[in-house]
Amino acid sequence: MTNVEQPIRTHGGAGGTSPQRSKTMARRAAIAGGVGTLIEYYDFAVYGFLAVTIAPLFFPSETSGASILATLAVFGVAYVARPLGGIFFGRLGDRRGRRSALVITVVCMGVACGILGLLPTHSSVGVIAPILLVIVRLAQGFSAGGEVGGAATYIAESAPPNRRGFFGSFTPIGSTLGFAVAASVVGIVAFLTTDEQMDAWGWRIPFLLALPLALICLRVRLKLEDTPEFEEMADKEEVTKSPLLDVIRKNPVSVLQVVGVAIAMNGSGYIGLTYFSVYLINDLGFSKDAVYWTSAISIALACATFPLSGMLTDRFGRKPVLAGGYIAYLVLAVPAFMILGATASVVVVGLVYFVYMVLNGVVQVPAFPLFTELFPRTVRYTGVSLGFNIGTIAAGGTAPYVAAQLVESTGSGMSPAYWVIGVCIIGLLTVLTIRETGKTALPT
Repeated sequence: MTNVEQPIRTHGGAGGTSPQRSKTMARRAAIAGGVGTLIEYYDFAVYGFLAVTIAPLFFPSETSGASILATLAVFGVAYVARPLGGIFFGRLGDRRGRRSALVITVVCMGVACGILGLLPTHSSVGVIAPILLVIVRLAQGFSAGGEVGGAATYIAESAPPNRRGFFGSFTPIGSTLGFAVAASVVGIVAFLTTDEQMDAWGWRIPFLLALPLALICLRVRLKLEDTPEFEEMADKEEVTKSPLLDVIRKNPVSVLQVVGVAIAMNGSGYIGLTYFSVYLINDLGFSKDAVYWTSAISIALACATFPLSGMLTDRFGRKPVLAGGYIAYLVLAVPAFMILGATASVVVVGLVYFVYMVLNGVVQVPAFPLFTELFPRTVRYTGVSLGFNIGTIAAGGTAPYVAAQLVESTGSGMSPAYWVIGVCIIGLLTVLTIRETGKTALPT
């Protein structure tokens, strides 16, 4: 028999939830989850968009390529801490409530991002600077490890059963828009400062803005109730003492399925979200301002299509939409990089970026409700976070570095396309092993 422990309770049971309360809760959950995830990923993404600027400040080298590779390696290091954060916040969310974990994640990320904006550079403290940078990025990764799994769980447990795809689209909208907001802020700062000012102090501003943004999100999340699923679970004293051990022992296949889908989703997505800007600036010679604004506009416009993907996955199921997205990536990855390498037009770059990120929505949006539908509520937060973060380590945080290394070693700007093809094949094979879950209730 599963060991149980009565959690800390802050709200009443969910047994009498009315349809009106359910709709209101779904909207509030989607907004709070999406806004919080946006701010979390803004904090996380600023580093990627500033990689070209901060590379020589923390990793001075005779060649810009070496500095960029070191900076992108530190971007990937942050992902090492994500599974630890997923385990910690998953345990907290499965035992003490989804709301409690989501409040703490946004505070931790905001503080870590603000500290990063205050770090001394290599010219001031030498090798201590990159060491401090790695420590702060690990703290950011730890916090981010609990965010997406928690937001997806909170929204799925608050949404009507037939609209989990639509409301669940707010999680990838938030995470992806975080990159667009980060690109916009970096673009504004770059526009208002000279190159010398940007290198001296301008790069710090986007990081420091994380502090007021975190306060805004904290205020929104403190007003939330916990989900009806968790309240009912607490009323029935189903809360397990060790969600991690339970999910590994009872749901190992589900964890591996989440890993496979997350590899495809993040391995393809982070090429567009992070690597494109480095490639366009460092390898193709586009101006920083043009790239930042093109990224921001293309990502934001693509996010507007994400709810449509959510409605499609509610109508046709998770598997057909996911498979369609992977197949589209297999067909379009090589042409996308061919066009980027051949054009000097920012408009053409923007169109390629937009199409690429629309496809990112097609593979992201069905994935998050699917993840929550693979686990019972006693271990849902932990299971989603564990599988998602392992997949993100394997192919998300490493994607920009691998792409840059492929170009550096092969001399071909086309080589990252084959990385995209590889991870999408993994995703497609994984989807074939998953039963359709879009038309069923969340497992209890």
